[in-house]
Amino acid sequence: MTENSKINFEDTATAFAHKSNWELKKSHFVFSTMNYPIVVKAGTAMTNLALKLHLPVKGLIRKTLFDQFCGGESIEGSEPRMIQLAEGRVKTILDYSVEGEANEDGYDEAVAEALRVSDYAKQHVSIPFCVIKLTGLGSTRVMEKKQNGYVLTSEEQMRFDRMVARIDEIVGQAVANDMKFMIDAEESWIQDVIDQITYDLMKKYNKEKPYVYNTYQLYRHEALANMKAGFEEVTAADCYFAAKLVRGAYMEKERDRAEEKGYPDPIQPSKEATDKDYNEGLGFAVEHIDRFAVCAGTHNEGSCQLLVNLIDAHKIEKSDDRVYFAQLLGMSDNISFKLADLGYNVAKYVPYGPVEKVLPYLFRRADENTSIAGQSGREFTLVKKELKRRRSKS
Repeated sequence: MTENSKINFEDTATAFAHKSNWELKKSHFVFSTMNYPIVVKAGTAMTNLALKLHLPVKGLIRKTLFDQFCGGESIEGSEPRMIQLAEGRVKTILDYSVEGEANEDGYDEAVAEALRVSDYAKQHVSIPFCVIKLTGLGSTRVMEKKQNGYVLTSEEQMRFDRMVARIDEIVGQAVANDMKFMIDAEESWIQDVIDQITYDLMKKYNKEKPYVYNTYQLYRHEALANMKAGFEEVTAADCYFAAKLVRGAYMEKERDRAEEKGYPDPIQPSKEATDKDYNEGLGFAVEHIDRFAVCAGTHNEGSCQLLVNLIDAHKIEKSDDRVYFAQLLGMSDNISFKLADLGYNVAKYVPYGPVEKVLPYLFRRADENTSIAGQSGREFTLVKKELKRRRSKS
């Protein structure tokens, strides 16, 4: 590692250069609230009740949680946020965060929206990736039944085939538009099916370059081995492999289900074990960079520093299209804007959709911020530091 490789993630001037004092004060309010889990739970319950009673709370939500974590209510409505990110050299991953109806019509609507995103992204160099969850395109129950080895009925097989056709249509258009495409990770009881569908897409579309990315949640103890096996399968077909590495988002649900159904807990025994596998996954990706493209989806400064060191050690250009960092909009600006300022490839997940329809996403974001050790406190401290710095200069 060279001396210049040590990143200063405390540089709040760079992190928040895109935010006005008023925007910073709003962030200060949001993260100060998230420091108190009981307030988050009570606020979630009261907001749900207020919406059921048709009380006028949408404006308040829009100006606080929604404005912090979402780009806008539509693709076009997200443009100001995307422009703001691009001015800081941070790219955008548009994510339609509406949980649609779990029926064939709802799945077809999700396809139409994904195709709109792909065509829109084609026109904007600041949008390198498209992304989707397969549960937005087909039945979770059918995927679970297939993963468990049960024979599908003719109707279930038809529904499964439709789901595969939907994702193939979306990915095919993204590739035709020269867009990278990420398929998000989901719960362990359907993930094997998602993995195989994604590997089949890689073998179809990753012949010339790595377009299709699978996602691995490294808080699962078998995820690293699964990723390595996937790499072997795809590269054996003389195709490129691509992966987004995350720590994960379903820990409590996974553990509760494992206990309820009496099977081994799929989650790592400790955070240290998760960190170890995550960092080993980054190392494996960079060591095989000739056939591997990686997106480090992480808010962990240590893992970002490690990937910077690996890029340096393997003499990979900072702007090499095979290596990306990614964070969620509204979080870890100290990582995103600092790395982008130094010339690394960085993208923000930018969720969008009507306020009332993205509430499940927003409530999960609030809950995760309170449950991730120190995350909301870290965000709050950085915002407070920047406000203090600005006051001292005025």
